Amino acid sequence: MNDLSPDHLMRLIDDLGDVPVVTDPRIVRRRSRDFFWYSPILYEQLNGKSADLVVSPRDEADVIRVAAACARHRVPITVRAGGTGNYGQAVPLRRGVLLDIMALDGIKWTRPGLMRVGVGAKLNTIDAELQPRGWELRMHPSTKRTATIGGFVAGGSGGIGSVNYGGLREPGNILAARVVTVEEQPRVIELRGDAAQKINRAYGTTGIVTELEMPLAPVWPWIDVVVVFDDFVEAAAFGYEAALADGIVKKLLSPITAPLPSYFGALKPFCPEGKSILIAMIAEPSLESFKSLLGDRGTITLETPTDDSPGQVPLYEYTWNHTTLQVLKTDRSVTYLQCLYPHDRLMEKVVEMRRLFPDEVLQHLEFIRFGGRVTCSGLPVVRYTNADRLNEIISLHEARGVHIANPHVFTVEDGSRYKRADADQLGFKHEVDPYGLLNPGKMRSFVPARP
Repeated sequence: MNDLSPDHLMRLIDDLGDVPVVTDPRIVRRRSRDFFWYSPILYEQLNGKSADLVVSPRDEADVIRVAAACARHRVPITVRAGGTGNYGQAVPLRRGVLLDIMALDGIKWTRPGLMRVGVGAKLNTIDAELQPRGWELRMHPSTKRTATIGGFVAGGSGGIGSVNYGGLREPGNILAARVVTVEEQPRVIELRGDAAQKINRAYGTTGIVTELEMPLAPVWPWIDVVVVFDDFVEAAAFGYEAALADGIVKKLLSPITAPLPSYFGALKPFCPEGKSILIAMIAEPSLESFKSLLGDRGTITLETPTDDSPGQVPLYEYTWNHTTLQVLKTDRSVTYLQCLYPHDRLMEKVVEMRRLFPDEVLQHLEFIRFGGRVTCSGLPVVRYTNADRLNEIISLHEARGVHIANPHVFTVEDGSRYKRADADQLGFKHEVDPYGLLNPGKMRSFVPARP
């Protein structure tokens, strides 16, 4: 599975028939990248990696044709959508075909609280279509305006809305997935219920997903709120209290320490110098209760309806991994971590990590539900010096009970610390990808059963 020879490439293209193909090296290289450069370690490992060609199926029949041709010719396939991931999920390690599934973007059907959708549908487009009917996605990443539903499920974990519903790993957050196998005669498999976890955060290694069935949430008029605090711990403590307040309907609670808000561009006028902030999305009917809970502990500097239409910058694009991106726009010397705080010692550990790394690890938390309990994920901005020090910082967190899902590795096993173990992804990969052609190198424990 090295570079395709010109003859091998032409035989493959001939076998694809009229399925659209791009071989221009400049376009192929550009499409073979994602946001792995958030990590200086991944940048060294992945920069310059590229597929040989981009193939853009128009429908599931095209996907089946591509899968069959690649199986016959033993050509690797890396599935690609919006390419908004940070772990090199969409970067081909062994060249081959980059399968662009953006055209599989139709909403197949909707029912109260449910939808069936093609994997190439953009998250923002889905919500724009559903919200007039009274429904919206339960959760989405901060890249909602460019990410697809398939990319989110295959490479993401949670995001805005996870304070209510947890992550994608929680039972009921993925209802079904339709999967094409990579064999000479591909099969189409329907995974329902817990079996659908076999494709969750698997980086496209466990089958080519063509459709997803997802649950929905009732739509609310959301209000973007910025609350300013003198001290980050105060911001985190209030965020925790608001997260536990079940009667207050919210979608986002993000405490962010100073000086990170000073990098926030258009939001800077609402972020006084030296102050920490809490970014929140609150349902309009709960806004009065939110303010009552806050009291005089913080100052609200922004209160405006959420607007993620073209030309606008919604508040959620300053949270989750967009917080890191806002800093990277100015300072490329930083990177980040992904932490999970213990629910029973949450504030104790927030204070402990702040004392342990007062200036080197700049705290940024996202309140979530994890296994039914309120806790928070930390996405701190780290002042990067070298890989050894970064690994030392990771070890120091782990030794103190703050778990790390390492964003500086590109394999499923090493970077997905918090996945549910119920779904046998390795066993399923043997069933649907016997030649090991799907995103090879991303599931390090897999050894193909067939040559």
